[in-house]
Amino acid sequence: MASDLHPAARNQLKTLSKENADAVARHLAMAAEVIDEDPQLAHRHALAAARRAGRIAVVRETAAITAYAIGDYALALRELRTYRRISGSDDQIALMVDSERGVGRPDRALEVGRGVDRASLTPGVRAELAIAMSGARLDLGETERALQELEIPEMDPDRAFEWSPSLFAARATVLDELGREDEARQWRERADIAADALDAAQGGDDLEVIMVEEVLEQYVAEDPAATDEAKPDEAADSEDHA
Repeated sequence: MASDLHPAARNQLKTLSKENADAVARHLAMAAEVIDEDPQLAHRHALAAARRAGRIAVVRETAAITAYAIGDYALALRELRTYRRISGSDDQIALMVDSERGVGRPDRALEVGRGVDRASLTPGVRAELAIAMSGARLDLGETERALQELEIPEMDPDRAFEWSPSLFAARATVLDELGREDEARQWRERADIAADALDAAQGGDDLEVIMVEEVLEQYVAEDPAATDEAKPDEAADSEDHA
C-alpha cells in the first residue's frame, strides 16, 4: 500500500499529482518489501516508479539499490550518479564505490571514495564507506592498506552500533587475508555478539548503542567454559587500538 512508504520518502512525491504519487508510492513500498526475497521483482517495481517519476530522488535511489541487488552494477552507477545530482547527497557513496568494484574498476572505486569529505558523512555512512574502500584495496591485493581503511573511530570493539557487525566482519576478513587467524576469529565473534546485542535491543529505547562487554559477560555467565573464546585477549585489543 502507498501508506506503507516511509513518510520522508512519501514527502518527496508531493510534486506529483495525487494519483501518480499514490502509484509511485505503491511501487516504492513493494520494492522495499520484497528486495531481500525477490530482488528482480523489487527492481521491476523500481523501474515502474522511475517511468512515472524519474526526477524524484528517492525513486532514482530505489532504482540504484535494486539494480545493485540484481548485480547490474553499471545501471546502479548510472542511477546513483543521477540520484546524487538530484539530491546533492553523498549518503550512497559506499554503494557507488562498491558498484565501481562490481564493474571491475577498483582504482576508480578508490578515487570516488576519496572524493568525498568523510567528516561530513554520518557515522553509519562513514562505516559503510570504509568497508567498501577496504574491499577495493583487497581487489588490488593491497591487504595492509585494506586494514588501514578500516581504522576509523566507528571501529569500537566494545560497543555495538547498527554498523558494527558489518564493520567487525570486514576487519575479520582482512585479518584472515593477512594470515592473522586468531585475531580474525576474535573479530568474527565480536561481529556475532554485536548482531545479537542489536537484535535483543529491538523495540527498546536505546537502539543506538549497546555495550558489547555487557553481552560478553552474559555469554560467559551462561557458559563459563566459553570465556577464552568469547573475549579477545588484552594483547590483541591493545594491538588493534595501536
